[in-house]
Amino acid sequence: MEARFDMRANEVATKFAKRLANAGLVIHQSSLPKSTLELVSLRASQINGCGWCVDLHTKEAAAAGETAVRLHLVAAWRESTVFTEAERAALAFAEEGTRLADAHHGVSDETWAQVREHYDDDQIAALVSSVALINAANRLTVIVHEPGGSYEPGMFAAEFY
Repeated sequence: MEARFDMRANEVATKFAKRLANAGLVIHQSSLPKSTLELVSLRASQINGCGWCVDLHTKEAAAAGETAVRLHLVAAWRESTVFTEAERAALAFAEEGTRLADAHHGVSDETWAQVREHYDDDQIAALVSSVALINAANRLTVIVHEPGGSYEPGMFAAEFY
């Protein structure tokens, strides 16, 4: 698979990507656990079929110490025992916030209550922002068919921060 368009070679696309990445800095500087951020981004990327983002978030999570077992089980988190209750709430939130067209109500009251049980207001703000941001990033890379497989940990930060 080859990308339809090289976003990194276009001035407008590069400027936009840098601003998107800078918005992500706020999320990464929050108190929401980094492992939760990566798991949420990975799950949304799996749902959206974004090979580039699955590649990026799998490798970044592994580089940050996430285990292979947990990374392999993200797609089947409901049938897994390796995630905490807080992570399960975040993964449910990510799925419901990503599958808006599949669930007209968006995030269910039950999932919202589970998230409220495990996260404070700043962490919830980061979680909401993270789901919105990863879905935007997924759409960018899926539209241009950016293939997964070539990402190296830290590469994104080196390009945009």
